[in-house]
Amino acid sequence: MIHYSAPPILLKNVIKDLKLVEDLLKRNAPYTPLGGWYAAGSPETDAPTSALWFQNDWVHANLKVEGSDLFLAHEGVIEASKKFYDAEVIIPHSLYVNVMVAISEAGPAHTDNPRFQGRSRENTPMWLLRAMFWSGLFDEWSIVQATSIWWMNDVEGGALRYWPNGPHASPEEHVGEMANTALVGDNHGMFHQVGPIGPFDHGTRRVTSRAEFSPADDGSGEWEVTDRGEVHFRAPLDAYRVSVLWKADVYPNEEERRRQCATSLSVREVERIFNEDLTKRKADFRFDAERLEDPTLAAAIAGVYPEARPIESLRTIYDT
Repeated sequence: MIHYSAPPILLKNVIKDLKLVEDLLKRNAPYTPLGGWYAAGSPETDAPTSALWFQNDWVHANLKVEGSDLFLAHEGVIEASKKFYDAEVIIPHSLYVNVMVAISEAGPAHTDNPRFQGRSRENTPMWLLRAMFWSGLFDEWSIVQATSIWWMNDVEGGALRYWPNGPHASPEEHVGEMANTALVGDNHGMFHQVGPIGPFDHGTRRVTSRAEFSPADDGSGEWEVTDRGEVHFRAPLDAYRVSVLWKADVYPNEEERRRQCATSLSVREVERIFNEDLTKRKADFRFDAERLEDPTLAAAIAGVYPEARPIESLRTIYDT
């Protein structure tokens, strides 16, 4: 079953020249509202249902934006990952940025989405990847993941709450003096949650899924949230909670990497493994690889292999 993580490693003064980060942000604007598995399949609508939480990939699959090696190949983060896992081989593969502001509730308390040999978000629905992880049936194919979260600045609120002792123990917090720090560890085995983010004077502000976050075009240096031509929030960049998330595959050594990479899970093997276990459990349904887009199958699987829920988690933007 799930193996809960050790506490993460705190790094300070991670990026020597923060102007390079601001340039990266500008070159890759605009940023769009958070989607992902929490909002999967949400239809585009004119209703203001999205909080001011914006995200873009900088490195993913065949995408690698100019200047991303500033984070992707960061020697300090790679060395901290080796130390955390006592591993020789660290292979960075993903980088994305979150920008958040004016959110009076918390983000979801969660573990990050897993990867398996042959199964990732490129070819497998998020709900299924998570069910595979929580079932404990696919540990043999699980790819250990290192995560670094880096923060650009200090804002009002914006704590990272995390559960290094498992979901049944009280969380810890990284808050205050977060600017240019990073936590390196295992966000796939450790629950974590973003706390409320100011300013709080108008509660959680919301826009439609068509909104964008980008630099204002008037030379002021400010950044703004616009929604179909209307400005909904505007402030200097240091008023926004900017974080960059880095992911890497982890292997104890090169020999073990080659051994693990020689295996690959097909969707039919996933079907077989689930159904063997469902039969043992005397469940009244079976996994069907032809129904991966069927929400009733996802719900049935989640009922048999539920995710844990950490104690003392905060009310989230998805609860309102």
